Formats: sequence, C-alpha cells, structure tokens
Amino acid sequence: MPINKAAVRYNALDMLATLVAVVDLEGIVRFANASLEDHLGVSRRQITGARLHDCFAEPLQLESALAGAQGQEYAALRYDAWLKRPLGDALPVHVVVAPVDGSDELIVELLPLEQQARQEREERLADQAQVNKELVRNLAHEIKNPLGGIRGAAQLLQMELETKELIEYTQVIIHEADRLQALVDRLLAPHRRPHVVGDVNIHEVCERVRALILAEFPKGLKVIRDYDTSIPEFRGDREQLIQAVLNITHNAAHALSAQVAEGKGEIIFRTRVGRQLTFSKQRYRLALELHVIDNGPGVPDSIKDRIFYPLVSGREGGSGLGLTLAQTFVQQHHGLIECDSEPGRTDFKILIPLP
Repeated sequence: MPINKAAVRYNALDMLATLVAVVDLEGIVRFANASLEDHLGVSRRQITGARLHDCFAEPLQLESALAGAQGQEYAALRYDAWLKRPLGDALPVHVVVAPVDGSDELIVELLPLEQQARQEREERLADQAQVNKELVRNLAHEIKNPLGGIRGAAQLLQMELETKELIEYTQVIIHEADRLQALVDRLLAPHRRPHVVGDVNIHEVCERVRALILAEFPKGLKVIRDYDTSIPEFRGDREQLIQAVLNITHNAAHALSAQVAEGKGEIIFRTRVGRQLTFSKQRYRLALELHVIDNGPGVPDSIKDRIFYPLVSGREGGSGLGLTLAQTFVQQHHGLIECDSEPGRTDFKILIPLP
C-alpha cells in the first residue's frame, strides 16, 4: 500500500491523544499520528518508512509482539517499554499491538505511563467533583430550610426575654444561624449565578487578584509577575476566574504566615501557553497554563488527595470551600486545576483551553 494512501486512511488517528503508529508485518512505519510525532520530537516524514523497533530501548520486545500479533495468537498484545527520544529522556510507555482485520498492517498504540496515571487521576477528580456537587446542593438545601425556622424562633424568644444574660444566648443562636446561612449561600453560589461569558485577558485577572492580596497583606509578602504577554484573550466568565484565582492565592497567602512574619513570603503568578495538552479526557492544541506558586510549607500530606473536596481545610478557621469553588469555576471553562506540593514550593496550575 502506498504511504500516501495509508496516511489518508488513518488520518482520524491524528485526533487521538495517545501515540499511534501503523506498521507492516516487518515493523516498518506506514503512518504515525501527531501525538507520536510530538512526543518523539521528530517529524512524521522521518518516522514513516523507518523501523519502529529503533524507537525502543529494547527492540526485541516489539519484534516478539509483532510476531505474536501476526500469528493471530491474541486479539492484542500488551507490555511495558521505554520509548527513545532523540531530544529528550526515554519515555516509559504501555504498548498495545493489534492486527488490522483484513490487512497486512498492525496498529501499535503507546500510552505514556505518566499520562495514563494522570488521566486516571483526572477521571477520579471529575467523578468526585460531580458527586460532591450533588451532595453539596442537596445538603445545602436540607440545612437551609430549618435554619430560617431556628433563627425566627430565636428572634421571637428574644422578644419575650427580659434579662440581658438570657438575651445573649438568643443572640448567639441568631449569630450562628446567620453564619451557617452564609456558608450555605457560598455552597450554592456556583449553581445559582449564571455563567456570564465575555472576552477575558488572564493578566487583567491576575492583576486584580494581586491588588486584592497586597491590600490584605501589605507587608512581608511579594507577589511576583512572570507573564507571557503573547497569550490571547479567550471567552469566559471574568468574575468567576477572578474568584478562582483569588481563592487559590488567598489560601497561599495564609499558608505563608510564618514567611510573611519574617518578610520572606513570596507568591508567583506565571502564565504560559501549553501546546498539544490532554486534560479532562480531551486533547487541546493550545491551552492556558496559569501557575500560582508559593514558598510556603506545602499542603499537609493528610489532605493532599482531598484538597478539592468540600469542607476540607488545611488551616484552622478555614471553611474548606475555597478550592472546591475554584475547581468548579475552572471546570465550567472546560479546564482543570492541578496541585504539585512539597515543603518550600506549592504550585497550583490552572489549565484552560485557548482558541
């Protein structure tokens, strides 16, 4: 089969985030998709016509897999290997070799193990976010209804009381009912407020948050800008994104209390354009990467896997809603927030598709 016909036939494979090559029975590449091209750092013209074996640290594994697949011994063969890259470190991949029915070709699919783990983590996050959303909405409504009755009863009781000491008790009830009402309103806020879409400049968002944080922490904290000014505007809800970045930055500033007291607190806003990224089960040609990096003590190990869950907080007095709301707002922009934390450096990365 001529190479150009194979390219046309397998053109749809370019839409996949996984790395795919179509080879003949000898392992000669007839087609390589865009993901394989990107990860190898080599053009598909150079890959096409070459032996796929040469891309692996242990080529005999692929040779055995191709022979097994040709013999129709298995529907697909799987094994783990190391993919060599001319311009980078070797990449650990899970290899799947499968024959193409009625053809003298085989499809070799390579799943980067790091990417596979990340996709599984994202799926867990997305599933958990959906469960959390339903739980929070139902719980908030169940709490809100009796709260009004409790507050009203306390007000009526207060009108009947004459001693100052007893009135103080009813005031405590009213105050706590109001506090819980405010908490419920925050839980319901993302689901009530309409998504107002307009043109968003991410650096205007960062500058707004920077001004708010420095107004609250005027001493001992530096907020450093590291912007890629070439990032284009995109369609989104500006106020939601301000709130999301503010929640993350506010958490970081509070985590830096010891560093701020010593005059060494530091938060970095870093913007970059990511290319050919896969997140939320989709591949994007371009995506915004906004990093909020602090030099604090890091996220406690006890809550690292749960920081985006509602009512989970790493500091005393925290509501545990800031990161939950931030993740909700970013997901409404088809994006995702990731966290990489160790003592001395915590990096919250916001990913949002760009046009």
